[in-house]
Amino acid sequence: MNFDLTDDQEMMRDMFARFLDEQSSMIRVREAAPSGFDPALWQGLADLGALSIRVPEEAGGLGLGLFDATLLMEEAGRTLVSGPLAEALIAARLLAQLGGDTAELLGQVMTGRAIVSLAFHDVADQPVQWIGGGQVAQSVIARRGGDVILVDVPEAARRSEDNLASTPMAEIDLGALPHAILATGEAALSTLAQCVEEWKLLIAAGLAGIGRQALKLAAAYACERKQFDQYIGQFQAISHPLADLLCDVDGGKFLVWKAIRDLVDAAPQAGAAISIAAWWNADAAARAVAQALHTFGGYGLTTEYDIFLFNLRAKAWPLLLGDPQRLIEEAGRRFYGAERPALPDAGAMPIDFDLGEDARAITQEINDFFAANVTPEMRETFHYSWEGYNPELNRKLAAQNLLYLGLPADVGGRGLSAYEKTAAMDAFETQGYNNPAANVTQMVALIIHRFGTEELKAAVLPEIMRGEVICSLGYSEPGSGSDVFAAQCRATQQADGSWRIDGTKMFTSGANLATYVLMLCRTNPDVAKHKGLTMFIVPLKADGVTIQPVHTFQDERTNITFYDGVSIPDSWRLGEIDGGVRTMSASLELEHGGGFAKYQRAMLQAAESLCREIRCDGRTLIENGGAQVRLARTAANLWASELITYRAQWAIAEKKPNHAYGPMAKMFSSEKFQSDARDLLDLTAPLSLSKRKGAAAEINQYYRHAQGSTIYGGTSEVHRSMIAERALGLPRTRA
Repeated sequence: MNFDLTDDQEMMRDMFARFLDEQSSMIRVREAAPSGFDPALWQGLADLGALSIRVPEEAGGLGLGLFDATLLMEEAGRTLVSGPLAEALIAARLLAQLGGDTAELLGQVMTGRAIVSLAFHDVADQPVQWIGGGQVAQSVIARRGGDVILVDVPEAARRSEDNLASTPMAEIDLGALPHAILATGEAALSTLAQCVEEWKLLIAAGLAGIGRQALKLAAAYACERKQFDQYIGQFQAISHPLADLLCDVDGGKFLVWKAIRDLVDAAPQAGAAISIAAWWNADAAARAVAQALHTFGGYGLTTEYDIFLFNLRAKAWPLLLGDPQRLIEEAGRRFYGAERPALPDAGAMPIDFDLGEDARAITQEINDFFAANVTPEMRETFHYSWEGYNPELNRKLAAQNLLYLGLPADVGGRGLSAYEKTAAMDAFETQGYNNPAANVTQMVALIIHRFGTEELKAAVLPEIMRGEVICSLGYSEPGSGSDVFAAQCRATQQADGSWRIDGTKMFTSGANLATYVLMLCRTNPDVAKHKGLTMFIVPLKADGVTIQPVHTFQDERTNITFYDGVSIPDSWRLGEIDGGVRTMSASLELEHGGGFAKYQRAMLQAAESLCREIRCDGRTLIENGGAQVRLARTAANLWASELITYRAQWAIAEKKPNHAYGPMAKMFSSEKFQSDARDLLDLTAPLSLSKRKGAAAEINQYYRHAQGSTIYGGTSEVHRSMIAERALGLPRTRA
């Protein structure tokens, strides 16, 4: 897996970023209005080779890949470049690909002495069209029936007018102007169609740049503007929407990267991936700039602040093609209908989402294990929660070293990489077996190994590693929820050195099945709350422990546990007295930036299955355009969740700077899991009401399961605060 650019790409991006920071400053952007075109900027881009990025070397260009062009467009979006850059890049590539007597014109385009743009619709059907850069373009490439033509556009024909964002667009009557035929036939039309697909990705990348820069401006303003004697960035009503939108914008950039990766790999979903990337970024950028402007309050409405420029440009760029909602409809047809678009040659692509051979090997090992050891009767008991725990299977997994996959080898675990763990979790999900008991128990084993006494290690670790016992967590309490540092369950040291534990723990999932609980207790009430905590291992069969079931509507049992004078020796303490926070941090070694993509994928597959079964108006539901849109939207959310999670895992595996990537993965995927579960339950109704075995029961269960995903493991609100603080630099929003 790789999220890094090559050294050459880093240098190229930095070069364009420095140039655009100077030559496309907001002062220059304003000066370019109302035409929206900056001749000096354009010439500078040409001098840097920007306009020839996608022109093959044999035609005098740089011959770089589509990914390189999107890097340029992201910087162009960030700086609101004043000129039809995406259209010019496409037109130059078309002139080179179609050949003919255009070598001289191509040279003028690459050197900035001429501008050629692109028409999206057949001139035979739609002679009058809006053209990006039409105010300054001397020529336009278009389709006319079976021909690809070059329309000569004299200055008098460029019907410019005031427009939303002061871009150099113009409505031109292409049918009334002289033209030359560049090429004829299916191959020529396919080349033109490929370039339109490429344009979608270039604009999508530009929109990702616009959206992220708008959020950056909003965050900076929220760090300097005070209201009610506080920086407004401290208000969650300000910071949390920005955190949500940062996930959307980053997800949009990665969807562009995925589409290019799919093109390189000739993946069957590549056409749908292009449509999704374009649709997603049009929507995400529009919402990001609107929220960014809102952050500025009334000042955002004035022309004194630059944020309005981002607001208007984010809406204007994608609308040249028409309503962006048509793109998600297009994605639906490409996923579930017969639409097969002409796809561009993307060139080289360094970004790779492949988990690698070791990941495939562990997947095969898990599949082989299940084939050899799991009976149909066992499968009937599988469940996503602790209720699916099977003691026999747990021991067999331990014997094959498949139980504690993330636990370091020095502790006795498998010590898999982040990539292998991701593949393994997906493999278990494919088998229908989710094992939260093992995930928690391996964390407890690590803490015991790092902080436990020799007596505790000898008593507990061997039976854990053999898979004979499991452990649960005693963190949350009835009055504290996600704020584990507010724990009030007391541990009082006795005269003989032992500890007496009194109090209550809430949501002690698995306590009814576990042998031990990892307890966070208050040992000093007179210091800051996070400093007065200590961790212990407590046997759940000890005198004074009471376990009371708490049932959820998710078909999942959790527990409330009561501790009344429970006595444990000091040797079962973990770490220093009042050092519980440091002890608990050892569990971060097992962090893998996990999200809910594996559930989202299974849920989408179940919905697709039902849509092929349900009939509506004389055909299957999956043939319905509206249903295709909703399934495609779920696929988009699944892909974005997966990509954001991959980034977190990559950052951990490669020891890269990690700007709240884990919280982004958890929060974003859980929120999308919940919203899509709700929508797919609606889409497949009334069959989805049933718990009938098969896809209907799965959709029903996923809806109920999703409700808790935004709560356990830290609520979405907690993670939004982390994202706002670590990724956007906003002030702390939590006490």
